Amino acid sequence: MTALIVPDPEQLAAQLAPARSQGATLALANGCFDLIHVGHVRLLAEARALADLLVVALNTDASVRANKGASRPLVPLVERMEILAALDGVTHVTSFGDETADGLIRTLRPTVLIKGTDRTLETVPERDTVTEVGGRIHICGDPKDHSSTALIEKLRDG
Repeated sequence: MTALIVPDPEQLAAQLAPARSQGATLALANGCFDLIHVGHVRLLAEARALADLLVVALNTDASVRANKGASRPLVPLVERMEILAALDGVTHVTSFGDETADGLIRTLRPTVLIKGTDRTLETVPERDTVTEVGGRIHICGDPKDHSSTALIEKLRDG
């Protein structure tokens, strides 16, 4: 399955509206996803089982640089979006440039916000916004044994 790539979250919300009005549930996972690894795949597989639709929202290149440093991302947004869209279970891919996903959450109003095991329910920055829109948070994926940053460092160290 190839997911729909809709870079603008407002346009995506409009496209999702008919399914949402018929009761479709939506899981939202967000992050950089720069160098996809098995931890990403496992998190998204678990997330897909939690809702009818799975939206993956990727940080823009500028927001990745702000979060990770000037040398990132290694993979540009348009390519990261295409890679994520090719993963089984992902139904939609979008992007966002803010420091947190609060605005994205207000726009898409997910049933469940997906976060990896590097977070707890108490440390999710968007916790209050998820509650505000009537959603819940689900921590999933395997232990944080994998990271794009660690892969990049390993490659740089040879």
